[in-house]
Amino acid sequence: MTISPSTKRLIIGILGSVALLLLVAFAVFQWKRQQLLTYALERVKAKVESKYPVTLTLGPARFTGFKTVEITGMSLVPRATPADTLLTARRLQASLSVRSLFAGRPVFSGLEIIAARLTARKTATTDNFGFLAKKQAPSTVPVDTSKGTNYGLLLNRMLEAGFDNVPGEASFRDFYVSYSSPRHRAILQLPELSIQDGDISGRLTANIDSVVNELGISGHIEPADYALTARVFGRGSSVQVPYLPRRFGAMVSFDTVLVRLDSKDFDNDDTGGQLLVRGSVAARNFSLYQPKLAADEIEIKSGALDFVARLGRGTASLEKGSQVTINKLVLYPEISVRLKPSRAVTINVTSAETVANDFFSSLPTGIFDEVRGVRGTGTLTYRMSGSLDLAQVDSLKFDSSLQGNKFKLTSFGKEDLSKLNTAFEHTVYNDKGDSVRTFQVGPPNPDFVSYNDVSPFLIHAITTAEDPRFFSHKGFMEKAFVKSAIQNIKEKRFARGGSTLSMQLVKNVFLTRQKTVARKMEEALMVWLLENKQLASKQRMFEVYLNIIEWGPSQFRWPSGKRGVYGVKDAALFYYGKRPNELNLSESLYLASIIPKPKYARYSFDAYGDLRRSTRYFFRLIADIMATRGLITDNDRQSLPYSLSLNGPARRYMSFAARPDTTRLTLQSDSTQFEPLDLLDLLNTGAAPDAGVNTGAAEIVPGKVPQ
Repeated sequence: MTISPSTKRLIIGILGSVALLLLVAFAVFQWKRQQLLTYALERVKAKVESKYPVTLTLGPARFTGFKTVEITGMSLVPRATPADTLLTARRLQASLSVRSLFAGRPVFSGLEIIAARLTARKTATTDNFGFLAKKQAPSTVPVDTSKGTNYGLLLNRMLEAGFDNVPGEASFRDFYVSYSSPRHRAILQLPELSIQDGDISGRLTANIDSVVNELGISGHIEPADYALTARVFGRGSSVQVPYLPRRFGAMVSFDTVLVRLDSKDFDNDDTGGQLLVRGSVAARNFSLYQPKLAADEIEIKSGALDFVARLGRGTASLEKGSQVTINKLVLYPEISVRLKPSRAVTINVTSAETVANDFFSSLPTGIFDEVRGVRGTGTLTYRMSGSLDLAQVDSLKFDSSLQGNKFKLTSFGKEDLSKLNTAFEHTVYNDKGDSVRTFQVGPPNPDFVSYNDVSPFLIHAITTAEDPRFFSHKGFMEKAFVKSAIQNIKEKRFARGGSTLSMQLVKNVFLTRQKTVARKMEEALMVWLLENKQLASKQRMFEVYLNIIEWGPSQFRWPSGKRGVYGVKDAALFYYGKRPNELNLSESLYLASIIPKPKYARYSFDAYGDLRRSTRYFFRLIADIMATRGLITDNDRQSLPYSLSLNGPARRYMSFAARPDTTRLTLQSDSTQFEPLDLLDLLNTGAAPDAGVNTGAAEIVPGKVPQ
């Protein structure tokens, strides 16, 4: 069919008119959309500025696609510090629902921020970011401020500020964050970080107090539920934790850490509120080094803390339901800390019943290295409880126990504890860790002295002064430990030890002289194995102890060339020119008095060779206890002389001379330096025996050799 020219012109005219109408409609749509966009951004600006005391400035905005909006430039400035910009961005992009825009309820999504700079600053009096933790309306209920800061309220504000400002979808490129304060400086550089449907991924470089880490981040967040799972891992190397080196002198690192926050509940009570949070922290290849904790790095291949934590005004606690996992060892801690009106802590820890081999293989390296490789059958369970209020230090309580169920040792680790039963080679070291002397402990050594060849006076003096229940306990005296701890806390120094003879023996034979928490923990475990599995008799343990302990100056050199005063034979010869079985009561008391500090033996005397008042006090104290227990006769006690004849090389070492007494200050006569572990109240005076005491064992009696 042929269309006439007039018809063609009509059709073309109609199509042109439609096209023109569409073009006009599109132009109107574009104009109206841009107008609505400007209005929507003004609403966003007003909403932000009404919620926070800030000035939000947005650059020119335009549609670069049907739904894509681009804003060129943005800044956020706190009104309190107008010269201190908190946040800037060169460009922002987002998707905007056109339908929501025309409905008057604009909905943005897919936020992308490019070249952003967040600059947080804090001075001694002000900061430019504190307003983000929006304070709640003041409570009409009076709060007792004497109980200190409400940590639950502070953390709740931080969590709400963080989660409430997390976008549903966002992407950050070239994001730079800096923080500075009088004490700290941090710089975070994020080449990329994205949040898509709650999934988090990104990488960053963190420079915090000069500790630099290359990190990867992944996880998931649900802002409405205050739930988060975040995995942080080192890219190319382990992660070094900042702040701790400067604050505590500790180096902490890990390969990967997984942080999970499951929920939070804030109860706004009359104390100002309590926050209950549930979650977990897990780390892989965790490493810790702090010289007071351990001489070497403490390493845990896999560790986790599942926590139920409560924070309130001046209080924090780990509650029932919390769990610590160290490799295959599971512990259930309940810990409560109060900071005001006085600092106080209560702790209870119980382990799951653990297969013996799993128990030993799970122990962290750097703490239990000497028992590493121990094998056994049966199971082990550990329990520990304690409490302390620094306002009432005497109220200190502590109990610790390791219990075995059908536990039997099948092999030893690095150190064979059963070697105490045979002759073995022993090396002694000075305080610098240098080897002083190596000798055999046993009959092959002519200087070795058997238990039966030692004066009973010396045996009784040492046990009374150092460990009155040595022959009946199982390695530990908890009451003595608590008494020592109380004194150390009061004096804020290590004023008094709490070691039994078993612990001293293990320390001298198997461990180093380093005073660290790790060495003390390993010492306790080795003592438990030695005593509870009866790897050596008490008599043999005491015999070894007498033959290895230091009793004088390590720099002294004998005519034979050997150095130092080690063992009872050396001691008897060095001080008195006698054999160990010839020592009288006064001589034995003096040797017992210098065991804690043998290097200060010369300071037991004044410049004229007379015993100082503190040493005479020790003589009276120990002799009175020995008489009370029937270890010496009343005549021995009454005729006790307070003078000594030093007929051995020690007299030349003491260098007595007629000169003013300026060698050291004399201790007060009521000093506890020489008090025995558990004193009179724990001897045969009606006090209940310590936990772990073998009540069926016989006490030492005069003339009888303990077995």
